[in-house]
Amino acid sequence: MKQHFHAEIFRWGKINTMDSNKISSSNSEISSRPSFMEVDLTRLTSNYKAIQNFVGDSTVMPIVKANAYGHGIVRVSQHLSSLGAKILGVAFVEEALVLRRAGLKIPILVLGGVLGEQIPLYLENDLIITASSIEKLEQIDQIAGKMDIKAKVHLKIDTGMERIGVHYYTAETLLEASLKVKNTFVEGIFSHFANADSADLTNANLQLERFNGVLSFYEKRSLRTPLRHIANSGAVLQLPESQFDIVRPGILMYGVYPSNEVIQSIKVKPVMSWKSKVVYFKVVKPGHPVSYGSIWQSEKMVRVVTIPVGYGDGYFRSMTEKAEVILDGKRYPVVGRICMDQFMVNIDWDSAYNNDEVILVGESKKEKITVEDLANWAGTIPYEILTNINTRVPRVYKE
Repeated sequence: MKQHFHAEIFRWGKINTMDSNKISSSNSEISSRPSFMEVDLTRLTSNYKAIQNFVGDSTVMPIVKANAYGHGIVRVSQHLSSLGAKILGVAFVEEALVLRRAGLKIPILVLGGVLGEQIPLYLENDLIITASSIEKLEQIDQIAGKMDIKAKVHLKIDTGMERIGVHYYTAETLLEASLKVKNTFVEGIFSHFANADSADLTNANLQLERFNGVLSFYEKRSLRTPLRHIANSGAVLQLPESQFDIVRPGILMYGVYPSNEVIQSIKVKPVMSWKSKVVYFKVVKPGHPVSYGSIWQSEKMVRVVTIPVGYGDGYFRSMTEKAEVILDGKRYPVVGRICMDQFMVNIDWDSAYNNDEVILVGESKKEKITVEDLANWAGTIPYEILTNINTRVPRVYKE
């Protein structure tokens, strides 16, 4: 039986707040730079609701680490909170502190490892700590006692990632220790899949079996089972039996599937578009190479436009000679090496003018370029594309 997540179990203390507009980009910034990421909050809403409807009674914990997968951690978190999200997940305490200072009071679980000197930060800001070993749990409990604050933790079980967390085959000692702490509330217990986004779910099912084996500790002793969670985006889509009390969608929340092998059992739409403008137009003669290394030149007279985006923005240099953009509803190739701040596009003998819109990711007329396209061109995964779009690219929010 699934346990419902209740926000009222959290007690909030005083926190420092600051104007969120100083943290998240506003639409006025579009005037300072012609290149920007457009974040469609309406699509974020649709994705969140689609995931929540699909998982039923499970609580959706949106993962907003890495600047909300590049979409802007503060504005995205504010929006998800307004939709009724009961808890958020981040990787580091620093990310959680950004949200607290922006005024968010929603429960936040920090999924990564914790250092001893960081524990007071968690406690002072009512953050949920990942307890990944007996030593960490006891340290949290000791510091919480000295500060006269009740700590909240989720126990981390390693079922096959070999990252952080106590091994599933020695987890009983951690669970027994968790029954003895005096200043710590063990609210949850979780693990993480290594291969839930694969077509072959053999390994994922093995991890799920191991996690269930650990959870049997509570049933055998007739104890309250903490909130259970293991399902990431891939598992949400493919392993309904892993959804338990909480699910943790990350990239799926932003409208991108975790792999091209995964079953697309929930229909989501990309939340972000990446746009820029033409800043220069020139005619290039045959035999005149374009950009660093002189690796590309035309065999005929062509028109080339310059776009003020480069690998310094997260438009990967490895996409050189592969990437395309959309200009006036038509796809054109990026030519020459992608520079740190600019790249060039061959429009053959078509027309273009300074200030014309250029789509790096998004749709125009019948053409579309996706994050997956960029990942294929760069030889990487969509996660890396999203999280590497530099913060010097303004985020503009569309509602």
